[in-house]
Amino acid sequence: MQTDLRNRDLIGDLDFSKEEVETVMDVAFDLKRKRALGESHAYLRDKVLAMLFFFSSTRTRGSFEAGMAQLGGHAAFIESKTTQIAHGDTPKEIGEIFGRYFDGIAIRHVDWGVGNGYLNAVAKASRVPILNMQCDIYHPFQCLADLMTIIEKKGRDLRRKKMVVSWAYAASYQKPMSVPQSLVLQMPRFGMDVVLAHPPEFKLMPDIMEQAQEQARKFGTGFEVVDDMEAAFKDADIVYAKSWGAMVHTPDPEEGAKIIKKYEHWITDERKLALAKPDAIYMHPLPADRNIEVTDGVMDGPHSVVYDEAENRMHAQKGVMALTMR
Repeated sequence: MQTDLRNRDLIGDLDFSKEEVETVMDVAFDLKRKRALGESHAYLRDKVLAMLFFFSSTRTRGSFEAGMAQLGGHAAFIESKTTQIAHGDTPKEIGEIFGRYFDGIAIRHVDWGVGNGYLNAVAKASRVPILNMQCDIYHPFQCLADLMTIIEKKGRDLRRKKMVVSWAYAASYQKPMSVPQSLVLQMPRFGMDVVLAHPPEFKLMPDIMEQAQEQARKFGTGFEVVDDMEAAFKDADIVYAKSWGAMVHTPDPEEGAKIIKKYEHWITDERKLALAKPDAIYMHPLPADRNIEVTDGVMDGPHSVVYDEAENRMHAQKGVMALTMR
């Protein structure tokens, strides 16, 4: 167990080593047990977390606020549009000033080509941990919750488990690609054979793909890319299918929407899920475009673990906050 994560930033998934992620998992499971038993675990009493949002949220805001309260601290919700951040506060000023007001700064900024740079600029000026609630490149806390859920459902020994990370059709907007990118970076480190499935226009960032392949080589796991959703699902232990935008192909939203429209058949339905193993689990970070991205029968069916996954956002985040903000 790695015992000193105090004051560490978590911006990218590889910021924490595999051993440090295992420590987060150990702490998260312990905090979940304490929550279930009603045991006090106010490790962050009198600590305050700034939660700065450039993009609206449901689970992220709720889980961080509840988690900080359960740890004995407080989370301050700050929206960029309703503050001077929208009128001139620079990342350096936010890092310097919020770093003096607060004990941690959590930021959600998913604008393509902007978000991750903003987080790193704030981190450069801050004396307290910067926690990435999602940017345009990474979604580390969602990935930690996903790992926690997979361990709960499939056990600690995940070697040779087949995890499918698949694109799925969604009509609402060009969603960030941070979730699949975090998954392909993190999951090979824990023994899973990852199959990434997407239409040709929905490639992930080249740098991320190189790093994912490097992690797979380092940990002796499989990493394959296919352009056939049904072929990917065959004999899968874990199916993680969600939409993301074609930003690497084109950042133009109108052109992206036209490309997305071509692939309406990339829906996770009962027939496709039946290609996976009988005990396969279906995962999604939510919200999903129901009956467009995934059918109700899958989302609410016996293979779905989406609500346990959503709950584990809070426990995983508490683990990181308890370790970094002490």
